[in-house]
Amino acid sequence: MDSMNNFGLILYLLILFISLASAQQLVCYETGNFTTNSTYAQNRGLLLSSLASNITKNGSFYATSVGQDSDKVYGLVLCRADTPSDACSNCVDYGIQNLISNCPNQKEAISWGGNTDFPPCIIRYANRNIFGRAEVDPSNSGVNVGDLPSNIPQFDEIWSSLMEQVGTRASMGSSKIKFATGEANYSTGLHETIYVMMQCTPDLSQSNCSYCLQQAVGDFRACCSGKRGGYVLQPSCWFRWDLFPFYASTADDAPPPSTPPPPPTTPIAEDNGGIKSGIVVITVVPVVSFLLLVTVTYILFRRKKKRPPSKNGYEGNDESTTTVESLQFDIEAIRVATNNFCDDNKLGEGGFGTVYKGRLPDGPDIAVKRWSRNSKQGDIEFKNEVLLVAMLQHRNLVRLLGFCLQEKEKLLIYEFVPNSSLDRYIFDSNKRLLLDWSKRYKIIEGIARGILYLHQDSRTRIIHRDLKASNILLDEQMNPKISDFGTAKLSAVDQSQDATRRIVGTYGYMPPEYAMHGRFSVKSDVFSFGVLVLEIMSGQKAAHLRNGDMDENLLTYAWRCWNDGTPLHLIDAIPLSVGSRNEMIRCIHIGLLCVQEEVTRRPTMDSVVLMLSSHSVSLPQPDRVAYFLYSTIDEEPLASPPNHEINVVEQSINEASFSEQGPR
Repeated sequence: MDSMNNFGLILYLLILFISLASAQQLVCYETGNFTTNSTYAQNRGLLLSSLASNITKNGSFYATSVGQDSDKVYGLVLCRADTPSDACSNCVDYGIQNLISNCPNQKEAISWGGNTDFPPCIIRYANRNIFGRAEVDPSNSGVNVGDLPSNIPQFDEIWSSLMEQVGTRASMGSSKIKFATGEANYSTGLHETIYVMMQCTPDLSQSNCSYCLQQAVGDFRACCSGKRGGYVLQPSCWFRWDLFPFYASTADDAPPPSTPPPPPTTPIAEDNGGIKSGIVVITVVPVVSFLLLVTVTYILFRRKKKRPPSKNGYEGNDESTTTVESLQFDIEAIRVATNNFCDDNKLGEGGFGTVYKGRLPDGPDIAVKRWSRNSKQGDIEFKNEVLLVAMLQHRNLVRLLGFCLQEKEKLLIYEFVPNSSLDRYIFDSNKRLLLDWSKRYKIIEGIARGILYLHQDSRTRIIHRDLKASNILLDEQMNPKISDFGTAKLSAVDQSQDATRRIVGTYGYMPPEYAMHGRFSVKSDVFSFGVLVLEIMSGQKAAHLRNGDMDENLLTYAWRCWNDGTPLHLIDAIPLSVGSRNEMIRCIHIGLLCVQEEVTRRPTMDSVVLMLSSHSVSLPQPDRVAYFLYSTIDEEPLASPPNHEINVVEQSINEASFSEQGPR
């Protein structure tokens, strides 16, 4: 044990001298202030003192609260699981002094501790309950200054697989520690190994820890792809990777026992003494994680074979069903939340049925998607959404809270997204003025990150197949969230293309190879994203645009403007500035690359995110855009094999997920 601690100290000192590009590692929230001699000030002092004195007694994590009512202060501290106790204590002391000095009267603040680029501790306090909540903002990232060589084959695939494996192991930890490390060789040469470490505050549930770590990995991809290593620090988790071993070995890396222990079921409880937790290093069996993932994937692909329904009407009786069943809501709770599906709470409706706003007893607003019994989007779409969305957690995806299958009702319960859908803004001559360029750029970038997560960073590659403006919801800060996964499809990671006889989605956003021949791939979503970008830029619907006396579709018009050297003619009435002009032209350029007729010339979403986040990346010239179909359809079976053309039916079953309601 002494040798382990000594090695940990050596690594800790080594970290002090690592040359990383980093940002300020302390944030004072602008959520309210307190006066110097107030009760809140006294409680904060007591809390910080308690955190400092208890962290070494309770291992790597300690959380507690001090005070009552509006003067109550919540706080927690987390040290890296591989950090020796004296290094942990020094980090916490330094971080607390940093908080007191730099956030003298803020009611909420966070320090990532220490005076290093990747410190071994988190210290937080707030005037609200922060326990058990996955919070990913604000975040702090840093990178090694060197770039990866461009000739490393399959590096991205190996890196992504390692991040997923380690994140799964960390999230499966106990209520006392959620920590994991991992290694993967990326070349046959000596010492060519990727090292990664991930950790969450152990008060998080498995799903919340997984969500936090996925966001951290996504943030690194967005800011720092191509670097030789780096880190992301968030309020509820952190991760770091490098090409050298920067962490000490722990029992987490020991061989697994023959029989793995059952997962913990008892949550951390808060009493008058607060939340206390000692460190217990858990052994996680990678084989179990792999088997669970294989089982879930197998069930999702095996739809054609009927299985006996369970007592709640949901098919299957294995681990995935157990996970899904844990999301079940009681029908009476939903009736109370929506005032018995009152019309006054109706948000909109589509081909599936109606969406209602509700409020749960503990406060959060929800959106309840109520399937119509006459809907053509029936059991397949419902179960598809439950199984898929239950696995997905990303800030740019609408989050599934649960579902209900009782009394012949099929209900999906989502987080409530207050600003409705993107189409309500960009296609409205008045509301589109609320979207200045910075908001539109943020929306474009957020949609791209959400699609990248589906294609590359989620546990299973998912093709959405119905990306459109009405399926992009906007939260209170106008951040985009992709919704409606009823038509989504799983795809093998190494599978370039698939075919179907059942065309679903919306013509106008479909690439021709899918609309005409039933062939879809990740490039189908790339095409839809390109259409969305051009719609956001122009404020016009893709399928029809009037240009003076001439009618033409948006893609054709954008292509003509580009070839004429007048791309800004496409721009909606957005105030132009010196800085934004080049960004706008770059976005039009990216949109045209995504809607090229030739599938292989369309970029992948990781390339798109890189193009959006780094203006130093040069863009290839776009080829001719795909031809365009003018009508819309949600669901139409193919009458002939997938390699034959189909006739387009002039109808629209689900042009928008939510239809506009009149004023009340």
